Amino acid sequence: MAQMAEKFLLSKLSRAGFVALIAIAILCGALGEPMVAAAAAAAAGIVIAGKTFHPNRINQPWPRVQQVFFVVLLLILLASFWTGPWILSHWLYALPLVAFALVPPAAAALVTLAIVVLAMIATQWAFGLADRHQMISAFLLTVLLSGLLVFLRDYKTRQLAPLRRTDELTQAASREYLSADLHKEIQRSEREGTDMSLIMIGLDTHLSDNDPDEDIRSILPRIGRYLHSQIRDFDTYYRVADLQFLVILPGISTSEAIARAETIRKGLATLLESHGLNLTVSTGIAGLNIGDDANSLQQSAANALRRAQQQGGNRSQAYSSWSQPAQPSQPQAQGPVS
Repeated sequence: MAQMAEKFLLSKLSRAGFVALIAIAILCGALGEPMVAAAAAAAAGIVIAGKTFHPNRINQPWPRVQQVFFVVLLLILLASFWTGPWILSHWLYALPLVAFALVPPAAAALVTLAIVVLAMIATQWAFGLADRHQMISAFLLTVLLSGLLVFLRDYKTRQLAPLRRTDELTQAASREYLSADLHKEIQRSEREGTDMSLIMIGLDTHLSDNDPDEDIRSILPRIGRYLHSQIRDFDTYYRVADLQFLVILPGISTSEAIARAETIRKGLATLLESHGLNLTVSTGIAGLNIGDDANSLQQSAANALRRAQQQGGNRSQAYSSWSQPAQPSQPQAQGPVS
C-alpha cells in the first residue's frame, strides 16, 4: 500500500511539474526569451519521459529519451555561458541532481565538474553582472549539497539492499533468499512427509535469430505479474538469472508440477506472442528426493531446463536422478512433455 501511495504521489508531482514547465516554455517564448523557453521545454521532456510520470509504462525506450533531453538541456545551458541570458544560471542549481539521476555516476560527476569549471570561467568575463561572485559561491554550495544528497541516497540503497526481498522489475523474490527459503521448505517437507517440487523457467532466447533481449526486458514486469497469478499464496517464485525464474511448490509431486509447468509455459508463450516476440519457453522440473539439499535440488531443476533447451526448447522436462546412476555427471531427464 505504501509503494502504491508513493507512486501515486510521485506521478501527481511529475504531472504538475510537466504542466508548470510547459507553461514557462510558452510564456518565455511569447516574451521573446527563446533560450529559456527551450530549456523549459527540454526539462519538460525529461519529466514526461520519466518513470514517475507514468508508473505502469514499459521502460524501453524512455530512459534513452530522458538522456537525450538531458543532453539537449545541457547544451542549452552551456551555450548560455557565451550568448546569455544569465537568467539561465539559476537552472544550473538543479543540474547536478538531474545528472546523477539520469546518467551513470562517473559521467554525472564529469558533467558536474565541467559545468563548475566553465561557470567559474564564464563569470570572470561577465563584468556587467554585479552579483557574479555571489552567484558562483551559491552554485558551489548547491553542488556540495547535491553531492551530499547523492551520497546519502547511495548509502541508503546499500543499507536497505539486504532487506529487499523482491526484485523491483518483476516483483519476484530476490535470489539472495532462495537457498535459505528452499532449505526451510525441504526441512518442512521431510518433517511432514509431504512432496515438494521446483520449476525452473527459462526463455529460449538462444534459439532466436535476432537479439530480443531489450524487448524481453521491457515486458519482464508483465512476466512477473503472470507468474504471480499462476502460483498459490504459499508458493514462491524467484528471479534466478536475467531471463530465468524458479518456482518452489510445497506439497506438489513431480507429476503435478509437470502439469503446472506446462500451463505456465504455454501461458508465457502466449504472452510473448501477444507482444510480437517470436520466442518459446522451456521449463525444467525437479522433485524432492531422499538426500537432496537446497543446492542439489536447484541443480537438478537447472539440469532439466538445460536438457529441454538442448533438445530444441519449447518443452517441459522433468529431471530423474535415478534414471542413469552410472553417469552422475550427465543426468538423464525424462522425456519432453508436449
